[in-house]
Amino acid sequence: MKLTKKIRQWLIEPLQAQINQVQEQLRQAKADNVATKLVMGAALAKLIKQATTIKEAEFKVFSQFGDDGIIQYLIDRVKPRVDTFVEFGVEDYEEANTRFLLMNNNWKGLIMDGSSTFMDSIKTSSFYWRYSLKAITSFITAENINQLLVSNGIVGQIGLLSIDIDGNDYWVWKAITVVEADIVVIEYNSLFGSERAISIPYSPNFMREQAHYSYLYFGASLPALYDLATEKGYAFVGCNQAGVNAYFVRKDKLNGLAALSIEEGYVYSRFRESRNQAGIMSFLDGVDRGAVIEGLPVINTKTNREEYL
Repeated sequence: MKLTKKIRQWLIEPLQAQINQVQEQLRQAKADNVATKLVMGAALAKLIKQATTIKEAEFKVFSQFGDDGIIQYLIDRVKPRVDTFVEFGVEDYEEANTRFLLMNNNWKGLIMDGSSTFMDSIKTSSFYWRYSLKAITSFITAENINQLLVSNGIVGQIGLLSIDIDGNDYWVWKAITVVEADIVVIEYNSLFGSERAISIPYSPNFMREQAHYSYLYFGASLPALYDLATEKGYAFVGCNQAGVNAYFVRKDKLNGLAALSIEEGYVYSRFRESRNQAGIMSFLDGVDRGAVIEGLPVINTKTNREEYL
């Protein structure tokens, strides 16, 4: 038995050593890739000082689309007094609106997501100790958001708030009262159109993948967010070219930025993330996406009455 055990160890140990070596090489390659992206991103951040519009400023380092550039463009003009951000709905933080802000501009911040797996993974990353970042596991609702912010020391003035929870985005932003951000980035659903102020009905347990098989029934229209922003003292300054995120700046912090109408800033998305009833991506395009969710209930945020898509 002892001899058999030794032979097994001789066979396993070299293989395990090789596996460990490859894993270390992968970790190093990932770190090298991040370092390269940061160097290139820093160069782009300097170039966008010459940009005159959000569209010209877009570039991607860690954001899903061109939001890294837009945020650099806005903070250069808004000049937030407090270099603190809050972002929730970050998943594993590999694609996020604030990671470049954290690592390039040395801002500090709070990130939150409902997945403990994602949050625990982030806490093992080297950037977690290198920068002032707090990662909290919580499923965000309109009822708990203010307490979550307060309990994590985020109150009053902050530089940037990013909301992307694929569902109750409108209702959660509406509920926030304990912080006031100079810049707000919030996801909108371009399939809801540019004319009606509507959102999914509020449900604290809303989950996009369960609400409708297509994954297309979530969030709020740009007009609904525009009205809410106006109530909170913000001006609309545009959307990213992908038609995913809308940007709002406090009216007293525009510093020459143009406030846009919905018609001037609305962008209709073209990405194709729809699923079929088997949960497989169906790649629906254009108006075919809207047809899939036609007839589903929404709330008119002007009247608070139920309507239908």
